[in-house]
Amino acid sequence: MNDPKTWDEYLDLVHQAVYEVDELKACTDDDAWDMEDGEIYAQFIDPLDAQLRQLFDDMTSGRYEFQHDTDLPFMVLVQRFGRAIPFRALLETINRTHRKGV
Repeated sequence: MNDPKTWDEYLDLVHQAVYEVDELKACTDDDAWDMEDGEIYAQFIDPLDAQLRQLFDDMTSGRYEFQHDTDLPFMVLVQRFGRAIPFRALLETINRTHRKGV
């Protein structure tokens, strides 16, 4: 995944991540998921959702600042549950941009 070159591209990536969480939540509500997958997702989906929505809100309200020496809070979840997160690369790109800037 390419790193965003502008603020708008970065904001769009965060918005896309919020959408991906919504889609994953919708899938976990579907009875087609087996119990093991549901248990794994239940451990990270709500905190990830809250953290991404807070990030998006901070960005749209002007409270967001790039921090070159600090990972975004959701990276703890990515490190722990990354293999179960279908959009892990998107989250890593967002964090990398947070650290590097646009």
